[in-house]
Amino acid sequence: MTRQATTHETLRSRREAAAYLGVAPQTLAVWACTKRYQLPLIKIGRHVKYRQSDLDAFIERNTIGGEVLQ
Repeated sequence: MTRQATTHETLRSRREAAAYLGVAPQTLAVWACTKRYQLPLIKIGRHVKYRQSDLDAFIERNTIGGEVLQ
């Protein structure tokens, strides 16, 4: 599967991504090292970035349950 990168895609730092997901930045580092979860990251030199769309997709993939029907 090839991903078309857009020039306007929001990139988040590891700290920002961790805050968005509600985990510690070190947790994301461990996940990346152990490949515990499929959460794509981008390496730019020593910096690690996460696409906002990948973070949203990660949340969707890990959501348990479904819609609340009324």
